[in-house]
Amino acid sequence: MKIVVAGGHGLVGSKLVARLKSRGYDVLAASRRSGVNTVTGEGLQSALDGADVVVDVTNAPSFDEPEVTEFFTRSSERLLAAAERAGVSHYLALSVVGTQRLQTSGYFRAKDAQERLVKRSGVPHSLVQATQFFEFMANIIPPGSGKDIVHLSPALVQPVAADDVAVRLADLVVARPSNATIEIAGPETYRLCELVQWVMYSYQDDRPVIADPAASYYGAILDDHTLTPDKQALIADTYFKDWLDGYLSGAIEIPHVHHPDPLAHKS
Repeated sequence: MKIVVAGGHGLVGSKLVARLKSRGYDVLAASRRSGVNTVTGEGLQSALDGADVVVDVTNAPSFDEPEVTEFFTRSSERLLAAAERAGVSHYLALSVVGTQRLQTSGYFRAKDAQERLVKRSGVPHSLVQATQFFEFMANIIPPGSGKDIVHLSPALVQPVAADDVAVRLADLVVARPSNATIEIAGPETYRLCELVQWVMYSYQDDRPVIADPAASYYGAILDDHTLTPDKQALIADTYFKDWLDGYLSGAIEIPHVHHPDPLAHKS
């Protein structure tokens, strides 16, 4: 079985590629680093020729409009067309829990456009929506120093470790296409403002944090249901405290990421 991971050198992609290789699969990490550009199509068809499964974990280099919409639209259109020509039997696309509830945000409108393209395609598919990654919680911390007050939403979140998402994606690669949406989330819910404050203290940032329901999140106002999954979601194993302890001790490494977290709004 040949599996192509588009975005295979990113945070989730690199973990997924390593896990699939450890299971003995023929895996190709497709990204600009390997000569594949999903937006222009450069090297794409040759990368997908002979592929049985394609996993799209790409992300936009910019989250501003119109660039973000152009990226997800063009990238998805080219990936889906190449997958159909190659006769791919399963196309998995990674998206975000709450996408349809965050349409005041340009990033989430772009993710919604991506999802609609996958759903309308003739390629057998599974859409996977994950909650916020533990790895990007620090990016939510607004810049500043001293005693500046930090305003953050008190909305509930249920974040997940990127490695746990990679595990679930690796399992779904060999499953039958669901032609539906599958949600993945961490095992616990937190108030966003409290979780970020926990991370701040770990970084010895003792600025006061105010729970502010009016604090925006990539242009959207959150409530307790905006970013949390349905009851049918797949629940991962790793708890945030255990992950954070591992990260701070150096036991967990985070690959360099060239863009901010789309799930983190800096105000």
